[in-house]
Amino acid sequence: MSRQAAVQKTSRITSINPATGKEIASYEEMEPAEVARIIEQTHAAYLGWRKKSFTERAKPMKAAAKILHDRAEAFGKLMAEEMGKPISDGIGEVQKCAGGCDYFADNAERLLAREEIKTDAAKSFVTYQPLGVVLAVMPWNFPFWQVFRFVAPGLMAGNAGVLKHASNVQGSALAIEKILHEAGFPEHLFRTLVVSSRQIDRILENSLICAATLTGSDAAGRAVASKAGAMLKKTVLELGGSDAYVVLDDADLDKAAAISVKGRLVNSGQSCIAAKRFIVTEKTRARFEELFVAKMRAITPSDPLDKATKIGPMARHDLRDALHAQVEKSVAKGAKCLLGGKVPAGPGAFYPPTVLAGVKKGMPAYEEELFGPVASIIAVKDEAEALKVANDSVFGLGGAVLSTDLARAERLAAEEIEAGSVFVNEAVKSDVRLPFGGIKQSGYGRELSVHGIREFVNIKTVYIA
Repeated sequence: MSRQAAVQKTSRITSINPATGKEIASYEEMEPAEVARIIEQTHAAYLGWRKKSFTERAKPMKAAAKILHDRAEAFGKLMAEEMGKPISDGIGEVQKCAGGCDYFADNAERLLAREEIKTDAAKSFVTYQPLGVVLAVMPWNFPFWQVFRFVAPGLMAGNAGVLKHASNVQGSALAIEKILHEAGFPEHLFRTLVVSSRQIDRILENSLICAATLTGSDAAGRAVASKAGAMLKKTVLELGGSDAYVVLDDADLDKAAAISVKGRLVNSGQSCIAAKRFIVTEKTRARFEELFVAKMRAITPSDPLDKATKIGPMARHDLRDALHAQVEKSVAKGAKCLLGGKVPAGPGAFYPPTVLAGVKKGMPAYEEELFGPVASIIAVKDEAEALKVANDSVFGLGGAVLSTDLARAERLAAEEIEAGSVFVNEAVKSDVRLPFGGIKQSGYGRELSVHGIREFVNIKTVYIA
């Protein structure tokens, strides 16, 4: 055995509790030969699964939903320990996964039904057929939901899957595999690969992998898309975001501030669709800042295992340190720190709710994604400038308009803001019934809804003369 192979065999993936800094578990990384064997087994399971009726596929999917409902607290605790998610949020995440399983179990047959199209043929129609084994490369911030929003439509469409999860949530990854096996899916239809990112290229090169879906950073998306493109394999990418919330002059500022804080602190601020840039006119800036800061100050990071906790630690110390560096650089360039901005003493990767005002172009708080509980308030002179600033981003995942004039807000949301989702008077969120995804460097393709379930199928034309 070569030295490289020996290192590969003994390599371990370690999970650290971000609230305490203590090791939770360590997992031995799978060797490439074992990974290849698992992919072969998954493909063999797919060949049988693709022949199953929607009714047959729905039975284990419904069973998975029940397991998720019944054990939501235990899985919420697992997420709290692995990546610091407040346990109440984790329980809600697991319940959302159960809802996604139920939705696609109930609706996949309708969403993938044949569509007859009148042509000069005796009969012509479009049918949706599964593709095969899809590689899912998933992040740590929503350890269950990110996976199930692929699993539920993907398996109901007749596909199989292998998961490369983020290294710090291997316990969640293995728990998901166990849930699906216990629910009655074929043993190898969905498998978790305990591997580091260095094995992704090799996995994509495997001829039995037909496509890939990735949620993560734009750098990770570029790497996977580049490799998959070279192999002529389809990808769906959901990448970073710097969601802009446009607060119009006619907005109810107290409600707008509450919605904005809710949007900024979702998942302790560690979400691609978390609100990040708050754009207000000079007319309302002072009052909005006052209300926003007061509501942010009322929330204190604490033990993620306490059900009263609203925000926990960041997922890793290095992520906390990188966020703090962005704050410091923005302040050095002229931003004013109205709240927070200091690394607290003591154990854990905690960071306080932080508000930066006077944010301008050229600062990290304006240009970059702030993946944590830091808000950027940007003042503009009018609606036209607000829209210009909202769209002045390399990202285009989500956004919001806050206004009491619903007709005006609807027009701006539908026609002016460049993003995959725009919400009016509500924080951006995903809904299994609606497509989810972005534009620009936030990625391409869609998850969820009819659009998501049709991403990894062969949209086949059948023409009968």
